Amino acid sequence: MKQYKVGFQKDGTVKYYFIRDVETLELCLFPTKYLTHLTRANRSPNTIRRSAFSICYYLEYLDEKEMELTDVYEMDFETQYGHFSDYLNWLKLGKHKENTEKLPDNGTCNAYLKDVFRFYLFLEMQTGQTGQLSVLSYSQMTVPNAAGVKRTLRFKSFKGYLKEEERKVRAAEKCEIVRILESCTNCRDQVLILLTSELGFRIGEVLGIDYTKDIDYENHEIRVDFRDDNENDARAKNAEERRGKISKDTFDFLLYYLSEYWDMIQKQNYLFINIKGDTAGKPMKVDSVYDMFERMEKKTGIRITPHMLRRYYANMRWEANWPLEMISQALGHKHLDTTIRYLNVLDDKLKASSNEFYSRYSSLYGIQDLLGRR
Repeated sequence: MKQYKVGFQKDGTVKYYFIRDVETLELCLFPTKYLTHLTRANRSPNTIRRSAFSICYYLEYLDEKEMELTDVYEMDFETQYGHFSDYLNWLKLGKHKENTEKLPDNGTCNAYLKDVFRFYLFLEMQTGQTGQLSVLSYSQMTVPNAAGVKRTLRFKSFKGYLKEEERKVRAAEKCEIVRILESCTNCRDQVLILLTSELGFRIGEVLGIDYTKDIDYENHEIRVDFRDDNENDARAKNAEERRGKISKDTFDFLLYYLSEYWDMIQKQNYLFINIKGDTAGKPMKVDSVYDMFERMEKKTGIRITPHMLRRYYANMRWEANWPLEMISQALGHKHLDTTIRYLNVLDDKLKASSNEFYSRYSSLYGIQDLLGRR
């Protein structure tokens, strides 16, 4: 049985997470203070929730080692380094979970450790701990350049993160989307899939749509608005507002959905609601969306996720010759590199463009003349 448990308490629409010792039923003071700090700092609910579990896992690890949080400060650099490297391996083996059928990937393990490191920085500020963990300090060395001018290079000491696997997320295909749409048992799920496919919004952004404010019914446009108090914890990733346009057919289907469930929808402001069970009429949450896609996978044998629909959106626009910058803006990306990773056709287009370029400028450098002189 696990020693620690994550919980939360709601104050209006705000969730305050805490970590409790299961045996004593007492709150873990500093971890709970840190989670409260994140909430008051307006960090996203998903970030706070992950931080809560990351710290909870680390407390379990310390409990197995019969250690306290502050014991690591008494370690020298190499022992500290080994301590956190062993923690990563402990996570990788799934020892933080009751069910070890599906082990976490390296990126997830690294993210958990980074959350722990952030907590330690908070702990140092709260307790007045002298200095910081050795593995979080910066090493530095002074080196001269060719002209003899010296400069100082600084770098973080801890290099023990697991090598992260490249994410192999493919774009959904049009035929798969059509098959899933045909298999849906209600128009709410169909509208959700259509909007995600045509707007390229993140699932949190889709669930955060306020049908009274965010839909331009005249121009068939839907906007992303950053709100931090959504009842269903749906939240835009970036604070920048952006808009997307949907097709006339999808807009007509959206109106049909609103009319079909108007008795429940009109009692609140969210576009997507639960339509069955004890929570009928309440705003739909992310977990419910993934549950729906899992049901569709069992029914059709086709695996689709909201992220795959975003990639479908990106690839369809790329094939329609949209500029890369426009696709990036539509997806809400801060960096073009992120957008490029979404485009599974990019390599083929680069190859084709390169072949065309070299066929037109085959003698660009006079290579044949150079070879003829040898």
